[in-house]
Amino acid sequence: MEQSAQQAQQLDHLASAPALGGASSFAAFGMPGFGGPGPTAPPEPRPILELEGEEYEDELDALSDWVDDFLLPVYGAEVTTAAPWCLQWQEHDDVVAWLHALWLAYQQHKDPEAGLSGLFVWHRDCLTHAIAAIRAPGGPLSACMTSPDRPAHRILPGPPPSARTEKANAAGPAESLPDEPTS
Repeated sequence: MEQSAQQAQQLDHLASAPALGGASSFAAFGMPGFGGPGPTAPPEPRPILELEGEEYEDELDALSDWVDDFLLPVYGAEVTTAAPWCLQWQEHDDVVAWLHALWLAYQQHKDPEAGLSGLFVWHRDCLTHAIAAIRAPGGPLSACMTSPDRPAHRILPGPPPSARTEKANAAGPAESLPDEPTS
């Protein structure tokens, strides 16, 4: 009986969590729950248009590699008036934003955790919609290349600022617009 009690006590001691600061033989392996550091979460992805400087350039380079080496050879289709393209797409901020979001979604959906249907979901929910928006006849590339024999690039002007913004700019920073709360 005494031996059984000692074994039970020893098992309880071994099963209890290691004391804080105590060295564990598993700590060197980074195994969570065994005294080692837990897995570090990957950095949260940020929209490319929120990045600046070298961080933006590095992300744009990686995106360009994916677009040139994977997306266009597989999904590029023929350039026509109904599906324009631009060899300088990196200068179209809206296209960069669309393609970056598509690339992030691709990375998420090809991950094994996305399951066997992950890439199907990417095709259905992401690729088809993004390509249709980017390459639409009236879309952001509509003033660019519509025939491979006639390369072109032109950024179309966007809409002007709203009347309220124009009024605020005309009033100057010291004056406030009527109906605007002041602090």
